[in-house]
Amino acid sequence: MERRINSILKERQQEGLLRRLATVSPLGSGKIRVGGRKYINLSSNDYLGLSSHPELARAALAALSPVVGSSASRLMSGSTRLHHVLEDRIAGFKGKEAALVFNSGYQANVGIISALCGKDDCIFSDRLNHASIVDGIRLSGARLFRFRHNDTDHLEELLCRERNRHRGALILTETVFSMDGDIAPVGRISQLKKKHNCMFMVDEAHATGIFGACGGGVLEAEGVTGGADIIMGTFSKALGGFGSYAATSRTLRDYLVNTCRSFIYSTSLPPSIIAADLAALELIKREPHRRETLLSNACYFRAGLKKKGFHVRGDSQIVPIIVGENKEAVRVSEFLKGKGYWVTPVRPPTVPHGQARLRISLTFDHTPGGLEKFIKDISGYGQKNH
Repeated sequence: MERRINSILKERQQEGLLRRLATVSPLGSGKIRVGGRKYINLSSNDYLGLSSHPELARAALAALSPVVGSSASRLMSGSTRLHHVLEDRIAGFKGKEAALVFNSGYQANVGIISALCGKDDCIFSDRLNHASIVDGIRLSGARLFRFRHNDTDHLEELLCRERNRHRGALILTETVFSMDGDIAPVGRISQLKKKHNCMFMVDEAHATGIFGACGGGVLEAEGVTGGADIIMGTFSKALGGFGSYAATSRTLRDYLVNTCRSFIYSTSLPPSIIAADLAALELIKREPHRRETLLSNACYFRAGLKKKGFHVRGDSQIVPIIVGENKEAVRVSEFLKGKGYWVTPVRPPTVPHGQARLRISLTFDHTPGGLEKFIKDISGYGQKNH
C-alpha cells in the first residue's frame, strides 16, 4: 500500500496536481500573512467580510461561559437553547417551516442525500455539482442521472425517460456554482419538479447572504422559495461563521433527525459558534450595503477582465479565470503571489480536465481601485510570457 501511495503522489507531482497546505494568518480587511509576507486574499469565501466583525466576536465570547464545547451529539445532551433559536431563525429567514443545523456543508449534503434516497430511487444532478453532493449520491446507492450544466431541456428529457421507472426522485443543484460562479435556473427546475413529481433540493452555500432583497439567496431573488423542498446552506461563507443548515418542512426535519447518520453521530457545534452565526444573521439583514457593494464590484471586475481578453465565467462574486493547463495555472498563481495576491489555482479533479483556473473570490473588503490594479497586474503576466 505504501508503494502505491508514493506512486500516486509522484504522479500528481508530475501532472501539476500535487496540493500542499500553507500556514495562513488572517489579518482582517481581506488580507492574510503567509510565510512572513502580506497578501491581498482573493481565495476566501468571507464574501461580506463578517468573519472579523466585532459583533460576531462579542457574541461568541459571551457564549463561551460556562462551557467551550457542546460535549455531545444533538440527540444526547448537545442540543442547547441556542441551537433551537438558530434553527427557528433560519427557518424564518429561508421561508420554511423548520430547519436543522449541521456541522458543515459537506456533512449536510452527504447525510441528507443518503438519508432521502436508496437503491430504488433516482437522482437527477447537475453535472457540475459540488463534491459533497456527488459523495452523498454515491453513498445513497440511488440511480444517478447527470444533466448537462444548467441545461433544463436535458433535465426534462431525462425526467421524461427515467422518472417513472423508479420509486422516488430527487433533483439536486447548487444555486451559485462554487467553481464557475454562475447561477442555476431554479425557476424552471421548480416547474419540472412539480410536473414530474420529484423532490427538489438546492445548495445555497455560495448564495446565502448575497442574493435576494434580504440576503436569502437565489431562491428568494427569483421568488421561488416554495419550489424547493430542502434548502441547504452554510454559515461559513458570506455569514463569516461556521456550520450549515437545512431549511425544510417540519416532517422532513423530523425524518432527518431520525435517519441522517451524519447528524445523529456527530458532536454538535459549540454554543460560541452558534451565537456567532445568530449575530451574522442579524447583520446581513441590517447591512444590505455589504451585498450590494460586493455584487457591484463583481460586475465591474468581470467586465474589466473581459475587456482585457481574459476568459472569465459567472454571474456572482465568484469570478473564475480559465487558464486550461494545470501547470500554467500554477505558474500564473505564483506570478500573482509575487505581486502580493493570494490566488490559489484550482485543478482537476475539482474542475474538469483542461479547465484549470484561478478562482477569484471577491469580498466586501475589496475596492474598485484594488481590483483595477489586479487587472493591470495579471495583464502583465501575458506581456511577460509572450
